Amino acid sequence: MKVTVFHGSPRKGNTYTATHIFLDELAKSGPVIITEFFLPEALPVYCTGCTLCFQNKKCPNSLYVTPIVNAIIDADALVFSTPHYGACSMPAAMKNLFDHIDFLVLSVSPHEKMFTKKAFIITTGAGTTATIQPIRSYLMQCGVNRVDSLGIRMFTDLWCNMPDARQIKYEKRLRKAARTFYNAKRKRPYIFSIIFYYVVRFIIMKRYIGAGNFPYDNWKEKGYFDKRPF
Repeated sequence: MKVTVFHGSPRKGNTYTATHIFLDELAKSGPVIITEFFLPEALPVYCTGCTLCFQNKKCPNSLYVTPIVNAIIDADALVFSTPHYGACSMPAAMKNLFDHIDFLVLSVSPHEKMFTKKAFIITTGAGTTATIQPIRSYLMQCGVNRVDSLGIRMFTDLWCNMPDARQIKYEKRLRKAARTFYNAKRKRPYIFSIIFYYVVRFIIMKRYIGAGNFPYDNWKEKGYFDKRPF
């Protein structure tokens, strides 16, 4: 299994600790090749909103974005490791990642290989649901067929400051989740993704975009109007 991991914080604190417990158990479950990206180091420039990627043109930040996109497409599984930040949900560095790869959604430039992937989201903090939900929603819009998650509400600043019993409990949950995730079989995309595909195909593409424009022509070239990509 090829696994691409995105760390949403350079701090290497609680979420990093939890993620590496998960990855350690994942590696024990079978052959695993892990590629890790640490944000913002791996993507130190912000998306400017130029929309060139929505026009099938080269991103001005392609030096950083292209290796990330290639790693996503090449992976069998994706892991998003991000703390919850009280001011919003995820750190700015993680949000910046999704801004840069927003063109992978079904309504723009979906990639067939996205429909074969599974993903896991790990987050720590007080508001883990607020962090997980937007990531899950984005991945479903890309056609990812399985999105699992684990939010750990620690109520302390450091993993090692938790009572031993709680540390053991969370470690067991992480290891169990890793084993389940490794052995999870491919399934059809979520019903949301299937409905979204048909809305894009019959309404957005044909009524509002039309032939001679991107991404209509991209869909036609890939045969998405004739057959489902999943």
